[in-house]
Amino acid sequence: MTSQRILDFLAAERPDGPCLVVDLDVVRRNFQHLAEAFPATGIYYAVKANPAPEILELLASLNSSFDTASVAEIEMALAAGASPDRISYGNTIKKERDVARAHALGVRLFAVDCVDEVEKIARQAPGARVFCRVLTDGEGAEWPLSRKFGCHTELAVKVLEHAHGLGLDACGLSFHVGSQQCDLMAWDRAVGDARKVFLALGEKNINLSMLNLGGGFPTRYLRDVPATLAYAEAIQSALNRHFGNRLPATIIEPGRGMVGDAGVIKTEVVLISRKSEDDPMRWVYLDIGKFGGLAETMDESIRYPIRTPCDGSETAPCIIAGPTCDSADVLYEKTPYPLPLSLRIGDELLIEATGAYTSTYASVGFNGFAPLPTYIVGGGDDAAAAA
Repeated sequence: MTSQRILDFLAAERPDGPCLVVDLDVVRRNFQHLAEAFPATGIYYAVKANPAPEILELLASLNSSFDTASVAEIEMALAAGASPDRISYGNTIKKERDVARAHALGVRLFAVDCVDEVEKIARQAPGARVFCRVLTDGEGAEWPLSRKFGCHTELAVKVLEHAHGLGLDACGLSFHVGSQQCDLMAWDRAVGDARKVFLALGEKNINLSMLNLGGGFPTRYLRDVPATLAYAEAIQSALNRHFGNRLPATIIEPGRGMVGDAGVIKTEVVLISRKSEDDPMRWVYLDIGKFGGLAETMDESIRYPIRTPCDGSETAPCIIAGPTCDSADVLYEKTPYPLPLSLRIGDELLIEATGAYTSTYASVGFNGFAPLPTYIVGGGDDAAAAA
């Protein structure tokens, strides 16, 4: 899974300490696969997945749009070359002054999920386009995103009706079926719910025109996942089933599916120990853990592939933990992880498919450990380092 370009970089540069290395050519390939599979759908890269400037610049050059969660991410997308009309402020939780700043920067597309958020936008971004996020159950996702964001469909009708009454362009709906979603039918359920809102508002002479299908497109970790084209076919089938020949404009917000398999974390075994002399279970401590960028191992939701210099030799289950003085800094214990018995202190491991939701999850200095550095290879510059 790790590209040869990343392996060559690590062998030549020998960066000290844990680090993330991202191959831009893999990002380019993933964007092209998505564009081919969804030719009539706008692609809005979820900046939060990995906001490295080189990634944003590449995607901007490919005419990608961007889903942003903050003013800082909006400014990153603009600096990378995106025009304001290619930026969505997709966070439903925004300070009023941030709405004003986004509007001043030219952003005109905002997410909402309640009446109070609509009123902020009406005051600070008059005439803007708004879409309402509706709840999904997140079933089938390895990293569910239900509960915190979105509202029930009945409330979505009232929210968009209120937006329309305040002079905003109530343009559509959004949903997110959960990150690392492997159930192709998850979109069918969500599209069906969205259709109900379209119909209810149509009866009030408010005609929605856009459906944001969210993210959820996976990367391959330890298990195979459906191909990009399979997602596109399932989603198109759902749209046809529920909307017939009156299809709305659609956008998607890939994050993990865009950059996940483009990155690899290099880490080192710091210690291997047991809790008693006759304890059959090894504890393998790495120089990176939950607070160094592997936050998605919380509840062991994401199980990353790990390559070792001893691959092919006999393995046994072990508990993998990070280096900090926090008892929560354990990656895999509920389901121990098989690693070679010949593994030794000082061995360097590669944690694969870590291009998304790692570098920006890293703490800025917990226990004195430095933030996770990122190196970018490919795209004509094989030794560029991003802070």
